Amino acid sequence: MEIRIYNPELYRAGQIENQTSLIWTRKFYEPGTFELHAPITDENLSLLKQGNIVGKKGSEEAGIIEDIEQEESDIKNEITVKGRFLSSYMDRRLIKKTVNFSGKIEVAMRQLYAGTVPVPLVVLGKLNRFTEKADFQVTMKNLLTYEGKLSRAGGIGIRWRPDFVKRQIVFETYQGKDRTTGQHKNNRVIFSEDYNNLNNAIYRYNDQNLKTFAIVGGQGEGNNRTYYELGGGSGLGLREVFVDAKDINPEGMSAAEYKAALLQRAQETLNRSIVAETLECETEAAINFTYKKDYDLGDIVTVRKKKWNLYMNQRITELQEVYEFGGMTVVPTFGDPLPESIKWDE
Repeated sequence: MEIRIYNPELYRAGQIENQTSLIWTRKFYEPGTFELHAPITDENLSLLKQGNIVGKKGSEEAGIIEDIEQEESDIKNEITVKGRFLSSYMDRRLIKKTVNFSGKIEVAMRQLYAGTVPVPLVVLGKLNRFTEKADFQVTMKNLLTYEGKLSRAGGIGIRWRPDFVKRQIVFETYQGKDRTTGQHKNNRVIFSEDYNNLNNAIYRYNDQNLKTFAIVGGQGEGNNRTYYELGGGSGLGLREVFVDAKDINPEGMSAAEYKAALLQRAQETLNRSIVAETLECETEAAINFTYKKDYDLGDIVTVRKKKWNLYMNQRITELQEVYEFGGMTVVPTFGDPLPESIKWDE
């Protein structure tokens, strides 16, 4: 595995050749992460600095060094660096101006970035003309957080692809392909014991965060406050949530646009208040189905675990590449994991 190090201006600084481990985790709805372990040497110390960029031959992603740990003892002499992929630069920007949007989500993703303080070297890539739509108003929100909401709403991933020749970072959007057994357009991909590609499986289910019915409150007080409802459910299947959207200002919006913006805020809440159901497994990169050829991040595939009576059509939301002991293992995650924390004020 060839690991190349670049400075923040995308000039090549050198190469790490003696790493002991690299964990490269690609994620669909948010920036991926990496963790690199290597011996402490003068060369490695000069390369593995905060802010430098870690690239991997053959990868369309690269990561920023954000966390450094050095350990020296009688049995260990190691530097460990961690970080997130380049799209995490959006975590450093705010959506400062009020944006009223009605249209295609892919266009909104690009427009929100273009309206913030520019990130050096970043250019907008090709517009794919994805058709998913949204209506919303947003102001003074973290750019990365809101881009993640739009990603989930439209099933659209964002990738910041480094072009080290042109010294650019290209803002790209992409969608996975439906590779489930119920469709006939794309090659089908199945993860199961029968295909020997569902090893060391871990299944998780959690519905504590599930909400099915949202009441969103707009501006006004008491009986004069604007309310709309979204969702459904009955009996024990009804799980209600209130969404405070007083921050959405109707000024300059028609009544229909204001209603759409409030309902979009309710939909965002329901989008992240879902059943967390995932299956994680290990597989070889080229057994029955070849990684990055037959399936990739964002694709929807069929998963069968007969022993557990489990059958799912799920999106590949994470793909972890583990490089250790001279080999590589792929660890896909199917489905939506439980969020690490609930951000009530976003």
